[in-house]
Amino acid sequence: MAMVCLSDFEAHAKKYLPKIAWDFFAAGADECSTRDENILAYKRIHFRPRMLRDVSVMDTRTKLLGTEISFPVGIAPTGFHQLAWPDGEKSTARAANAMNTCYIASTYSTCTLEEISAAAPGGFRWFQLYIHRNRAVSQQLVQRAEALGFQGLVLTADLPYTGKRRDDVRNGFRLPPHMKLKNLEGAFEGDDCSEYGLPPNSLDPSVTWNDIYWLQSLTRLPIIIKGILTKEDAELAVRHGAQGIIVSNHGGRQLDGGPATIDALIEVVEAVQGRIEVYLDGGIRKGSDVLKALALGAKCVFIGRPALWGLAYKGEEGLQDVLKILHDEFRLSMALAGCASVSEIGRHLVQFSKL
Repeated sequence: MAMVCLSDFEAHAKKYLPKIAWDFFAAGADECSTRDENILAYKRIHFRPRMLRDVSVMDTRTKLLGTEISFPVGIAPTGFHQLAWPDGEKSTARAANAMNTCYIASTYSTCTLEEISAAAPGGFRWFQLYIHRNRAVSQQLVQRAEALGFQGLVLTADLPYTGKRRDDVRNGFRLPPHMKLKNLEGAFEGDDCSEYGLPPNSLDPSVTWNDIYWLQSLTRLPIIIKGILTKEDAELAVRHGAQGIIVSNHGGRQLDGGPATIDALIEVVEAVQGRIEVYLDGGIRKGSDVLKALALGAKCVFIGRPALWGLAYKGEEGLQDVLKILHDEFRLSMALAGCASVSEIGRHLVQFSKL
């Protein structure tokens, strides 16, 4: 079967992954309204393409906090990559490195940070952190990541508790016994584990903006806040010294009924006014979606589920295929819209449908 677009990888993953794994990756919270809206919202945005602009030489490169990547699509943090492919996050790290882009490794990886680093030496990686009630565990993770050469710390802000994902409840989802949350092994000795491989209530729901100061005291890494959806929180992120924001609703897995991320992006970009970088995840399925997000002010987008579909297809090679398709589609969309380089993409390029 020819893999032509990202939905081909989605169909393959749905067919061949065990149902419990597919349902876990696909799950949204409650009725999945926000999950679905992330994708649908792009259809309301239309291009205003410009003609006769000399697009004979295309440049898709951009920079994330000063580090160059080959095109503005990185890999969002998602857990449990071994559910998709035996080599798990090691394959993810190799694919991102091969495509010269950023991979955000999850706290809930099924490979250690050391294994991820060794799989792709010199790769451009950030580390995504959940703050646990046992703060020493979080502190050690941050310091391990920095020592291993991770270049950014992504604090997930939208998960004081886990959203209600109905299929996981119905399936009695549990991490298979041979898989472990490798970065947290030994951290919670003797505790009974919940479905996600950790003791129940191990995440700290008391985290506040002041904890960003605590993180800054632990590391010199730039801190990027993931899960921002409003201008008020964007302003607070800037004020507390964050160097980036990922506009995200956790793939629609947390609060159902929130905005699509592409809709929230506009408000966040307006509030930030260029003081820090703004990125986005959620709903990216085509190169033209990437172009729309950049036109509305995102510096880069990150893909979650599509990366897992790529892994499920053929590990590192499958994920590279997904990234190559997005890169090719993005380059073509840019050219057809009249932009030869990322710096030419702007708000003038899009309009909202009058529905």
